[in-house]
Amino acid sequence: MTSAGDSLAGLYPHFHISGISGIPEISPGDDLAGLIIDAAGAPGGPGLLDGDILVVTSKVVSKAEGRVAAMSRDDAIAAETVRVVARRGATTISQTRHGFVMAAAGVDESNTAPGTVVLLPEDSDESARRLRKALRARLGLTIGIVITDTMGRPWRAGQTDTAVGAAGVMPVRDHRGEQDAFGNTLEVTMAAVADEIAAAGDLVKSKALQIPVALVRGLSALVTSADGPGARALVREASEDMFRLGAADVLPARRTVRSFTAQPVDPDAVSRAIGAALTAPAPHHSEPWRFVIVSSADGRTALLDAMRDAWVADLRGDGFTPEQIARRTRRGEPLRDAPLIVVPCLELSAAHAYPDSRRGQAERDMFTVSAGAAVQNFLVALAVENLGSAWISSTLFCQDTAARALDLPPGWLPMGAVAIGHPAATPPDRPPRDPAAFTLTR
Repeated sequence: MTSAGDSLAGLYPHFHISGISGIPEISPGDDLAGLIIDAAGAPGGPGLLDGDILVVTSKVVSKAEGRVAAMSRDDAIAAETVRVVARRGATTISQTRHGFVMAAAGVDESNTAPGTVVLLPEDSDESARRLRKALRARLGLTIGIVITDTMGRPWRAGQTDTAVGAAGVMPVRDHRGEQDAFGNTLEVTMAAVADEIAAAGDLVKSKALQIPVALVRGLSALVTSADGPGARALVREASEDMFRLGAADVLPARRTVRSFTAQPVDPDAVSRAIGAALTAPAPHHSEPWRFVIVSSADGRTALLDAMRDAWVADLRGDGFTPEQIARRTRRGEPLRDAPLIVVPCLELSAAHAYPDSRRGQAERDMFTVSAGAAVQNFLVALAVENLGSAWISSTLFCQDTAARALDLPPGWLPMGAVAIGHPAATPPDRPPRDPAAFTLTR
């Protein structure tokens, strides 16, 4: 007998878990429901009762459905991956098209013929529904199904089984609005019931002893007449994922956003992004970066109007027509539409003086490169904060004008402006670029 966790305590103080032995090696096309019925009903088996829950290893489901591929593990991982979250050595953590984030995209090369790999079921929730329907048709019983696969967990050592498919089982129990023993209202507590059942079932299943199915008895109140939403209900929406960006996602997450909502920008998030910018490399152990936050409407208007007037004057001097000038100046509209503007500046007091222009220019370029590194850090950090940004370099063409409009301290050189806000739409995918086209090896 096993004591239930907090999510079930009081309602289900005890339940029973047993492994179902006697299930043979599964091959494509095998009748998995029939094999489970036979094994459960064999002498010494637990049988099957109304309200039972079957915890089924995904590998036997995949094998029965023919999800065994004759390909290398690496090729299979690439085919099953929609997003690489992190890599370290030979280990790849990736997101599958099901929404699961797991090692190797769920590809498994254990307990399968050499040269083949086992993939996750095409749709584990649908697999659970089919298995449940087959059991009901033959036995007339209402049984819950949880299909599992092994996953690691961030910040925790070891792996445990997790629900990747479910039917007829309440996958999540929402405790929000309930009161604890002290009368406090629970506001965020949601129990991942299907995952708890999956982990419990893993205690009695065994790859070595060929026990791929566990039976849980005593949790019939969690078994539903309808198939329910399945394990997909356990996949957190991207917009709610505080850890959405894995190590491999951080740099590509920096995208140019030119349209913003009216939602205000959290100043603490901007401060954290500036803190990230300050980690950029710099010459002579200096700190040549400064950031001007333009938060007031008057400050924004003064800056952008002054920059526009300077730009228009330059374009008129170049002989551009009014229509051409209007098209050019529209490029700065994101700065007017964004809730917040930040102007990165370069401060050259730490630069060395040289008597010749060649080294003097190289010294300035060295500091300019450092400013670019700080700006990139800043933009990436904004993306990590779920903020959109657009880098507009117009101030470089009118540094004195921008400095006067912002009333900057002497020596602060505006290097551009960053429009910041919450994106009004998802930016389009960035076209792939081949590193070889930008690389020269000597």
